[in-house]
Amino acid sequence: MATNVAPPPRAGKTESYVDNKRKDDIRMSNIKAARAVADAVRTSLGPKGMDKMISTASGEVIITNDGATILNKLDVLQPAAKMLVELSKSQDVVAGDGTTTVVVIAGALLKQCQTLLRSGIHPTVISESIYKASVKAVEVLTAMAVPVELSDRESLVKSASTSLNSKVVSQYSSLLAPLAVDSVLSVVDPEKPDLVDLRDVKIVKKLGGTVDDTELVKGLVFDKKVSHAAGGPTRVENAKIAVIQFQISPPKTDIEQSIVVSDYTQMDRILKEERSYILNMIKKIKSTGCNVLLIQKSILRDAVTDLSLHYLAKAKILVVKDVERDDIEFITKTLNCLPIANIEHFRAEKLGFADMVEELSVGDGKIVKITGIKDMGRTTTVLVRGSNQLVLDEAERSLHDALCVVRCLVNKRFLIAGGGAPEIELSRQLGAWSKVLQGMEGFCVKSFAEALEVVPYTLAENAGLNPIVIVTELRNRHAQGEINAGINVRKGQITNILEENVVQPLLVSTSAITLATECVRMILKIDDIVTVR
Repeated sequence: MATNVAPPPRAGKTESYVDNKRKDDIRMSNIKAARAVADAVRTSLGPKGMDKMISTASGEVIITNDGATILNKLDVLQPAAKMLVELSKSQDVVAGDGTTTVVVIAGALLKQCQTLLRSGIHPTVISESIYKASVKAVEVLTAMAVPVELSDRESLVKSASTSLNSKVVSQYSSLLAPLAVDSVLSVVDPEKPDLVDLRDVKIVKKLGGTVDDTELVKGLVFDKKVSHAAGGPTRVENAKIAVIQFQISPPKTDIEQSIVVSDYTQMDRILKEERSYILNMIKKIKSTGCNVLLIQKSILRDAVTDLSLHYLAKAKILVVKDVERDDIEFITKTLNCLPIANIEHFRAEKLGFADMVEELSVGDGKIVKITGIKDMGRTTTVLVRGSNQLVLDEAERSLHDALCVVRCLVNKRFLIAGGGAPEIELSRQLGAWSKVLQGMEGFCVKSFAEALEVVPYTLAENAGLNPIVIVTELRNRHAQGEINAGINVRKGQITNILEENVVQPLLVSTSAITLATECVRMILKIDDIVTVR
């Protein structure tokens, strides 16, 4: 029986590393805190992942399994754990999907680093080795990827529905995936085919109905009702639309002051002036042929008064008031018109044209819909419906992820299998590569390869399968050369994942690995925390 004998002290200083206690403790506590955050979201990975119910201080309740949303709402105090929250945010910015995966991979890497540090390997050696391994991993992934064309709509829909399958609204993926693909493809500019600005896709949420009623609108939708004062029109055909940023109301003095009027004739004069002032404005508006007004919200004074609404209704002009300032850019881009900041600049060439502007009853409220826009800009609107606020919010988040997936494919046109296949393949190839490397480096790369197995392991665990049996079988299939073998959580067995249409953009996987590695390297390099008052 072997007895525990302390190993004789090494002669070479470089190989073994003895750190003083405090630095060791700080590093370990950082790793522990970061791993705790990773374990919090680990259960919500994959199509069979659990959802989290988040209750905020204000009493708001959110149900989601989007890693970025969960971590965003967590109130993390430990500085190293905050880095993992930032990590999922940056994955959300770069790829939009895979926010849970990136945190789970980082957590697994940190666990391996803990073991390596305890073995006495210097943090810098670990850091440099895992960097090399991540570069190699990206090469392996790129070699596995399948190129895709934007004209191949089916592949794009497949990858969008894979993203939606792990969400709360997964049963609606057959509706939301094509919708996401169509909306992204309609905003791609042929002159700049690699750039997609998701701000050009506006998502309008409206309570009532179910997610099945979600639709893509070629035009504009306002979550407001038409101003009904004095019986103005609620439906206009052949609309000429003006977006105005000035107020149709009597002017105020520049400074806050009160005017006392004691004489009735004077009061009449003031009212008469107000009336003629407003009438003049409306005559100018009417003379250009404008029959729909979108009025920006005003903070200085009322954008419209009852009197002006009355006159606008008489002139048969449809009015939508309180348009948010942030929406003005989107509206003018869609309508292909210019915002008008002053009544003097109100000219016919600044108007937008549409076939139809009408008010529709949707659910318990009303919306204004503008369709048939002439020379419409490259924008699109999605009207999301849901039976309650929680489903609505989650549908919006899921749709955003699906849009991001399609955007990734537009930027980098390669697809890769999902279902834990790329991670196991990476693990196998990096494991083989680590045997070629010498010294500590090979040891660290082998640990990196082992850490990647956490993704298929967690997928199997969350689906209620036996993770050890599944992962062993998966390794075996990959060793026989089946690179696209992955876990099919629906059937609970291992199948060729590409044939099952479980695909994801290459960018999601590569950015997950590079960002996770970067974050782990930063945590490893920290050996002290200094608090400054």
